[in-house]
Amino acid sequence: MTKHELRVQEVMHFFDNKDILLGFRKMLDCVIDTQDMSLYQEAIALTDWKEKNPTQTDAFITKAKELLVKVGKVAVAENNHTSFVLQAKDITKSYGSQKFSLGPISLTLSKGQVFGLVGENGNGKTTLLRILAKEIAQTQGTLDYSFTNKVNNTYDLRTKLIYIPQRTDKWYGSLMDNLRFVLANYGEKPEEIETRVLLMVARLGLWNYKHLKWSELSSGYKMRFELARTLLRKPEILLLDEPLANLDVLAQQIILEDLKAIANSINNPIALILSSQQLYEVEKISDKVIFLKNGKYNEAANTVDETEEKPLIIEIDTDANRDVLLNILSPYALDKLTYNGGIYTAYFATSTRFSSVIIALGQAEINLIYIRDISASTRRFFVN
Repeated sequence: MTKHELRVQEVMHFFDNKDILLGFRKMLDCVIDTQDMSLYQEAIALTDWKEKNPTQTDAFITKAKELLVKVGKVAVAENNHTSFVLQAKDITKSYGSQKFSLGPISLTLSKGQVFGLVGENGNGKTTLLRILAKEIAQTQGTLDYSFTNKVNNTYDLRTKLIYIPQRTDKWYGSLMDNLRFVLANYGEKPEEIETRVLLMVARLGLWNYKHLKWSELSSGYKMRFELARTLLRKPEILLLDEPLANLDVLAQQIILEDLKAIANSINNPIALILSSQQLYEVEKISDKVIFLKNGKYNEAANTVDETEEKPLIIEIDTDANRDVLLNILSPYALDKLTYNGGIYTAYFATSTRFSSVIIALGQAEINLIYIRDISASTRRFFVN
């Protein structure tokens, strides 16, 4: 069974379990991979029907499955670009004032990979992204790109390598006309432009917003329209600076799931780096997390060896006071207990198990609001 057939089967299971929201988005991913305009048009018609008949769940699932059967029969060519698409070696950036220095940083990124970029404000995340995007020059080090086709000029480079800043420029005129212009400008067949634009609008959850003006959109939907414009250009490297800013928790999770799915396209995978302050959400979808501290990144220090015993670090949110927690946790080789005014961080010896701590807290019957094992999370660098 091909990768495409497996994905179609997975989407069928989503619909079997009536998980419509995720199933619908993943179904559109499968349709996009076919590059079949007749299937695109059927998916667009289904999107329009779905929005006009929001309560007819069973009928929608039936229609979606019928479309999926057709999608599963299409042979989808897989992109087998296995070598790196971006390679940075010993990148540094220094400013004349010498108040801040970035690097040295080395990384290798391939298509289909998602890298998270995290760190406290002012530690060089945006600077690194702009260097990788060739918007500013590094002081030292080398940058190499390996695109599917030869890049002959800056125009070709900006098609394949795209950086979206946190604050995007204002769009003028119709949102849809802006999207149509992108495809017209990049040589798409005129008869396919409208179909491709509408399917991208559907895929990014913009169907009911496509007739609004730029000034009428929230920050989150402005970012989604910017992503739509970018993805229509079929980039090979996408660099996003704080795409989760100004989004609520649910919207953050959805956009990250969407980005991961889009990056893992079968015939048009994308190498993606995104910066964010939302550590746990980013870690969930990232193949690797780059943590910057004072402009420095050490891959060995930031990589956790799963086979190596490591100290247990737990975050705890409770209204119990410190003395109560110390009394409960001390028998479990507690090393120290810190408090930042909102959450406790407990450090234990390598012999302590997370399950043992959970049991102890449960038996003490304290009011436990939140608990998380951050031993393998980049969160541990922040609390340390």
